Amino acid sequence: MWQIMGLYVATMTAICFIFLVHKRRNSRVNKMVLPPGSKGFPFIGETLQLLLPSYSLDLPSFIQTRIQRYGPIFQTRLVGRPVVVSADPGFNRYIVQQEGKMVEMWYLDTFSKIFAQQGEGRTNAAGLVHKYLRNITFTHFGSQTLRDKLLPHLEILVRKTLHGWTSQESIDVKEAALTMTIEFVAKQLFGYDSDKSKERIGDKFANISQGLLSFPLNIPGTTYHSCLKSQREVMDMMRKTLKERLASPDTCQGDFLDHALKDLNTDKFLTEDFILQIMFGLLFASSESTSITLTLVLKFLSENPHVLEELEAEHERILKNRESPDSPLTWAEVKSMTFTLQVINESLRLGNVSLGLLRRTLKDIEINGYTIPAGWTIMLVTSACQYNSDVYKDPLTFNPWRWKEMQPDVIAKNFMPFGGGTRQCAGAEFAKVLMTIFLHVLVTTYRWEKIKGGEIIRTPILGFRNGLHVKLIKKARLS
Repeated sequence: MWQIMGLYVATMTAICFIFLVHKRRNSRVNKMVLPPGSKGFPFIGETLQLLLPSYSLDLPSFIQTRIQRYGPIFQTRLVGRPVVVSADPGFNRYIVQQEGKMVEMWYLDTFSKIFAQQGEGRTNAAGLVHKYLRNITFTHFGSQTLRDKLLPHLEILVRKTLHGWTSQESIDVKEAALTMTIEFVAKQLFGYDSDKSKERIGDKFANISQGLLSFPLNIPGTTYHSCLKSQREVMDMMRKTLKERLASPDTCQGDFLDHALKDLNTDKFLTEDFILQIMFGLLFASSESTSITLTLVLKFLSENPHVLEELEAEHERILKNRESPDSPLTWAEVKSMTFTLQVINESLRLGNVSLGLLRRTLKDIEINGYTIPAGWTIMLVTSACQYNSDVYKDPLTFNPWRWKEMQPDVIAKNFMPFGGGTRQCAGAEFAKVLMTIFLHVLVTTYRWEKIKGGEIIRTPILGFRNGLHVKLIKKARLS
């Protein structure tokens, strides 16, 4: 009896304490002048409105209607959390420069549970941890490694992949490009070999990407539940390899995992689980955006034959300048493909694979007479600056030539496909080089016919309603 009474008293005390803390926090916030907006329904807020699909490359209607109503900075509530959405380019640039000072990296609950293993939540790493992540990523995927080591392997990968596409009546470009990218990156990270593995890591990541912005309802049968299941399977696959490496320390492959395990004894913040988180994050970041952008490039080239014509001309000139057309690509040739880079940049600008960047405030932030309270999430809609008609004439028109005259300082302020500030993606160069090689092999060796699909859908992550299915055909090259 006394035990039951004690438990009751303890429970009621805890409830009262939580209530008082919540009331005190709300009373502090209620005294502030918050950005305008709506909180929507209890708990879910305006999550369902955000997830409503739109069928355009333009900003989702959720963002557009609220900008018209409240201005470029407004508040909402997503999955139970207060969120300030900013489509203000100046404020967005300011916030990405405040990393570790006024804001920290942040994920909504859906992302956090997918990217954090067993709730360790190191996705918000800063300081020494962030510096380590950038350095180790540059070491294995940066410009020097691309030039000295990865370039020939990437060309072999692309040629093998595209040759395989010719044997099939129809290819879903997004799925096939994701598999190509994920398997290559997985090999560089932890020695994954698709020819020997019983588990197809590309299929698992395709499943993960579908669940990223689904409603976080973790019960069997839901997209989110299936997404988490695939995430656990990928983590288990990598954990098995990690344990094998620890059991056989003399077996050195020189890959990312070997490097991280060597640092395990010297960098105190590193743990086995954290190494797995790093690899999972790199796998996702490298594959999702690259596969969607490549699909978008093929869609644009199919719809703009004059662009394809100039792209083919650039790559044919490269072949004619070689002693042998069959010689492997050189780093100088990759860097000479200026129009190819313009095509990629324009696709990245229009694509805006993710809606924006998420940050959490570490302290109150004042903006235009409003206060964003500490602990709130800020969604930086970086894609808004990439549709700015003052910078990009006819912003929804695919026009690679616009990049020829643009100044570097204008690009830096109005083009953020790989994030910005100290959090700019360390794998940006890798992604662009891979896409460049893909386009080189594609337009010099093959032509393609669209079978079906290609219609845009945002949920709000960019996708394709029925994929983009093409038939790849090898060109008959003149001797």
